[in-house]
Amino acid sequence: MSETPLHVMRLPHGADLPLPAYQTADAAGLDLMAAVEADAPLQLAPGATAMVPTGLVIAVPPGHEAQVRPRSGLAAKHGVTVLNAPGTIDADYRGEVKVLLINHGRDPFVITRGLRMAQLVVAPVTRVRPVAVASLEDTARGTGGFGSTGSTTSSTAPREKH
Repeated sequence: MSETPLHVMRLPHGADLPLPAYQTADAAGLDLMAAVEADAPLQLAPGATAMVPTGLVIAVPPGHEAQVRPRSGLAAKHGVTVLNAPGTIDADYRGEVKVLLINHGRDPFVITRGLRMAQLVVAPVTRVRPVAVASLEDTARGTGGFGSTGSTTSSTAPREKH
């Protein structure tokens, strides 16, 4: 499998942290670490949010985006997740990568320096050109959304027409 380079610049407050890395050979996401001060961990109260620095600036390759996604372990064990998941980093953004975390758990959560707090997935982007039309072709699903394809009845049951 070929790899596309991701240029990463460490900021002074993240200089001693490792670069984002895949934790297994088939992992989709690179782990992002918290670049909070070692002597000043960040306490995230239940229901609170925090913009947590990574100490990194990245150059996403043209034609790609980087998505900041939650880590399942933090969500399952502590109720801590990425609020705007997935957060999108565009190819032309050159600011620090930060992670907007929220604590949905019942207990305060402490964010320490080097905590693996989120994943970064880099993916190709398809650009489209919106074209105004008077109508669209019908589909079997039609306007059904927000759970309309889920059903507790047989999958052979006829669909209601609206």
